[in-house]
Amino acid sequence: PVVIKVQYPDAKWQVPADIECVGQFLKVCVWFGVVDESASKLSYEEFSRQFLAELDYEAEKENLKEVYESSLDPRAPYLEKGVVLPRVFDEFCTKQVITMTYLPGPKFEEEVRQQLAFLGIDTKKGIKSIVQDAHRRDVENATNQTNQAELGTELAMSPNKDQSSWKTTASRIIGNLISVDSMFSLVRLARRIMVWSTATSVKTIQSAAFYNLVPSTWEEWANERQNAITHAAQMNWTQDAVHALLDVHGHQIFNLGLFNADPHPGNILVVQDPELQHVSTSHPKIGLIDYGQCKRLTPHERVKVAKLILSIADKEPDEVIANHFRDMGIQTKNDSTRFLAEFGRLMFDSFQPKHLDHSWHKELHKEDRVLYFPKELSMVYRTALLLRGLAMSLQLNPSVGEVWRRHAQDAVRLYETDRSSLETDESSGIVV
Repeated sequence: PVVIKVQYPDAKWQVPADIECVGQFLKVCVWFGVVDESASKLSYEEFSRQFLAELDYEAEKENLKEVYESSLDPRAPYLEKGVVLPRVFDEFCTKQVITMTYLPGPKFEEEVRQQLAFLGIDTKKGIKSIVQDAHRRDVENATNQTNQAELGTELAMSPNKDQSSWKTTASRIIGNLISVDSMFSLVRLARRIMVWSTATSVKTIQSAAFYNLVPSTWEEWANERQNAITHAAQMNWTQDAVHALLDVHGHQIFNLGLFNADPHPGNILVVQDPELQHVSTSHPKIGLIDYGQCKRLTPHERVKVAKLILSIADKEPDEVIANHFRDMGIQTKNDSTRFLAEFGRLMFDSFQPKHLDHSWHKELHKEDRVLYFPKELSMVYRTALLLRGLAMSLQLNPSVGEVWRRHAQDAVRLYETDRSSLETDESSGIVV
């Protein structure tokens, strides 16, 4: 089976018109002094370039073909992590049509919805809103450790809440004593115990019901909660899937230099082998689709981003991280070393307890502000932001820098090897 992606006839004028509206709105913001003119112009140019790329089906086809071919390399993480992409059929593609293999399975968005519902999180607003807002939940009892953990997540993603409230004060005290990872672990552990307990009860009752040893009402209760067994098996897979998504996108950025800058849950599929879908021990694969918003980095751009990532992953001092940021061309009003270092950690490291404190963010932005953000980093950051937002919504707190470390190391090593070879050839009088 195949999937045929067809471009709407009106898209050619509707998308540019929408982008123009965003540009006009930015001009109003500049006029009122809300944003800096030069920074907004550069951001708008990158934004419009990426979204207009969605209309270029020929470029999307070539992007998908290139990433698909790279996914077959056994040295890449795709095969090991169970990540697949559709294969393009050139002979059935045009400027408005892309024909590719069909990947069977629901969007990862649905898997996330089920996991969030299982974790007790309201999914009525949609998964995109949950990923963006993380957990805007009302916490009734901040003295309970599990609820304290959820409160910490809520405050982290909702920094404008009343800082004088007792909940905020409690969260700040707790945050100084308990790491964000510990908070998330407490919540997941509590849910894990609950689901495994339910799954065990279901299996026991169903076995006993086979011999008519339990009342029919018990059997009905067990049948209604049959999906607890599936949830129990899927919890570990979901965590592995998030790590796999980060790993694969790190490979695309640093090894291939071509990556999908829009990896939201709707562009990720849960691909289950039809022959194994009824086997409880089999795990689905992850399918990646929609390569319209791709970003390509030169080897030089890759190595600059890689050095920044490595300085964050290796917990380097403020000066080292700030200097790698400066090497990329970032400009801030006061050129504060502390601001640049903390900004980098906030972008690519795991969430820390101090990030739960609104006053910390307020003080940091009093210290300095960004005037120019390097365009080669903007889409890398967007990719990291979307994937980390997905992880945080599932109460996972990965360090993007640590997951991407080995790919960043590969990029630096390859760049230095190529440069050394070029210098050797030049010194020998060989024209390359």
